[in-house]
Amino acid sequence: MFLENCLILDNCSLGSENYLLKIKSNKCIENSKPGQFFMLKCKNEITILRRPISLHYVDRKNQTLEFYFETKGKGTKEFSKLKKDDFIEIQGPLGNGFSTDTKNENILIIGGGMGIAPMKLTIEALAQNNYITFIAGARSQSHIKILDNFNLANIPTHVATDDGSYGFHGNVIQVLENLLTQNKYDKILTCGPHKMMEALYNVARRENIKIEVSLEERMACGVKACVGCSIKTKNGMKKVCADGPVFNGYDVMEKDYLVDFSEATICCN
Repeated sequence: MFLENCLILDNCSLGSENYLLKIKSNKCIENSKPGQFFMLKCKNEITILRRPISLHYVDRKNQTLEFYFETKGKGTKEFSKLKKDDFIEIQGPLGNGFSTDTKNENILIIGGGMGIAPMKLTIEALAQNNYITFIAGARSQSHIKILDNFNLANIPTHVATDDGSYGFHGNVIQVLENLLTQNKYDKILTCGPHKMMEALYNVARRENIKIEVSLEERMACGVKACVGCSIKTKNGMKKVCADGPVFNGYDVMEKDYLVDFSEATICCN
């Protein structure tokens, strides 16, 4: 984990209150992994707590980090106003990410809404040694513009939108069920709304598929110093910031261990 004051290279709006922030980093590049997050500091001193933002992408050659976020509160609205050549202090990388050391597995990567954020780096990390299928879900076409920033060449990709404005008119669960009639999968990696991941877990359990879920939870410190993001698991109480945000779905998604995430988000606004 590092603290670093980073130069902003770009901060572009992707519509629907979504932004893609690109920064220059010298310290945080080598240890950054798919599914991890960073704590970003607001310049407004009234906003004391840093904001946890999922890592979208790492470009090690050019030493850049990318963050995809939605403006939901004071902190993220401040981030949306940052300009090229401004600076932002970041802390990270933090948490445990997705497993990427597998080989020759048939893997489904599923992102819903802002849960698409960590999937660019995840796909790249796994595609070289595995067979990847990507499913992305969003409310409408305007909420899926981030996919233009992905490298999906040779990656079977399926997009579902709630309003049918792009791709399949429906949700990622329906797309998954259709794919399961034709293919078998070894593992599902997913991030998105909790209800979506709960439904994916139920399918994975039915089909005996391994599943990793990236949980969204409000965080205060991001470094295991408080108990704000504690959850109940099969292996006792865990902290999403340090023990996650990625967990084995079978450890956290059973009914006895479900947490109400209806108000939660990995970005605490």
